[in-house]
Amino acid sequence: MKKNLIGILSFLMLTSANVLRAENIGVPAECEDVMLQAFYWNSYMAESGTNSKFGRTKWLDLLRDTAAINVNFDVVWFPPSAGPTGCGVGYSAKQYSNQDSDWGTKNKLTELINALHKGNTKVLADVVLNHRGNLTNWCNFFTDYFGSYGTFTLTQKEICRNDECFTNSKSSCYGADYKDRGANDTGDNFDGARDLDHTSEAVQNWSKAYAQWLLNTMKYDGFRYDMTLGFHGQYLKMYNEAANPYISVSELWSSIARQKQHLQECEYNTMVFDFQNKYSLKGIVDGSYGKLNKDKTYNGLRKEGLARYAVTFIDNHDTFDRGGAYGDNQFTPSTDLSSATNKNYVLQASAYMLMMPGVPCVFYPHWVSYKEEINELIAIRKRAGIHSESEVLAEESGQYKYHATIQGHRGKVIVRVGKYRSQTVPEGYELAVEGGDRGAYTVYIAMNPQGIANPSLTLPSREGKKFVENGKLYIRHGEHVYDIFGRIIQ
Repeated sequence: MKKNLIGILSFLMLTSANVLRAENIGVPAECEDVMLQAFYWNSYMAESGTNSKFGRTKWLDLLRDTAAINVNFDVVWFPPSAGPTGCGVGYSAKQYSNQDSDWGTKNKLTELINALHKGNTKVLADVVLNHRGNLTNWCNFFTDYFGSYGTFTLTQKEICRNDECFTNSKSSCYGADYKDRGANDTGDNFDGARDLDHTSEAVQNWSKAYAQWLLNTMKYDGFRYDMTLGFHGQYLKMYNEAANPYISVSELWSSIARQKQHLQECEYNTMVFDFQNKYSLKGIVDGSYGKLNKDKTYNGLRKEGLARYAVTFIDNHDTFDRGGAYGDNQFTPSTDLSSATNKNYVLQASAYMLMMPGVPCVFYPHWVSYKEEINELIAIRKRAGIHSESEVLAEESGQYKYHATIQGHRGKVIVRVGKYRSQTVPEGYELAVEGGDRGAYTVYIAMNPQGIANPSLTLPSREGKKFVENGKLYIRHGEHVYDIFGRIIQ
């Protein structure tokens, strides 16, 4: 009887854990999605300057590329769409209910979201809740009109007590009495705008209303939360519970220990950008391919057994070279992605990222520069069904090489990067792709992937003619036409 009781209790505990796991808000289980960051710094004005080669990404520009985006990406991350026009990139927006921004008009944004939804692509809003810009002075704010979710006008009492607006003599609220300030900041201070007091019920209600309005009125599907080092994770959890996004991703640019703490504070109701994994990719640049192994210091959330909560990336709008004091250049040595050396670095890193667990986020300049190669890698990932929790069955590294075997929902792949990698085709596998100048990477796929009807024995090569029909990508190769999963269509 005692053994039976223990067994029943164990079953109930496992069942409860599985229910909790399935209900984590903003964290799809075994997620096969591939994400695109559809902008880079100042790309709303990229018609001139050093970044012009990557193209402008205003809403109307992205509309022209929706067919290619829909075919290859499941989720697209947009820049902050709050306005008004004149707020630049949008990370210090002034009126959140005003969706006319430097990226384009609200009407054009709505048209773009609808076009992506027709292709079954979801859209992430870049949500800036840590801080916001002001109306006419340091301490007053625009009114936000969120329809049925409410009307809100924040005041200086919703600004964190230790914000610089209360200590800078140029501020209109310099030296204000403590009773006219909010509570102390629950995270790091951001001195570019007013830090909001998330212990305040007014700020909480405004944040929840904005999140709900973005999903239900603007028709976004999820959130990328900016600067979450700036407030305690319990509040992010509160806002996600109010809105219930499909995916929530937190920008917490810090150590792996701090990221784990943040996930605990949020009760695992969000994912995070895996900055430590990004830094491991520097091993490709400096020849230290061992940094890519799971057990290495910089290998991020996969090392901690938390790959399900990781959004992996190579570069983003902040880490990429912005031509000034910003951009850490931890991976790409310069914005000259056309050089053979930089191309190899980016494509090796892309092959690694797109075959690994986590949700990979492709950076717009990389996609624009190497669309064929990256799309091909995405197709292989989808054919094998690699997902956020895929198991890495084996990995090894040496001088200028890294090899790994990864299990997906529908098959296995072997990825090899580095100029000294093995060229031997493993038994039971076929060559799926070899790319980069001088063959910087190779990917092999099991010849009998599970769960795919009529799989082709060879994936089409880059020489195949690609075309879009009814919003879907097909590849003509030899006498056959294939879909992105490598299945013969005709």
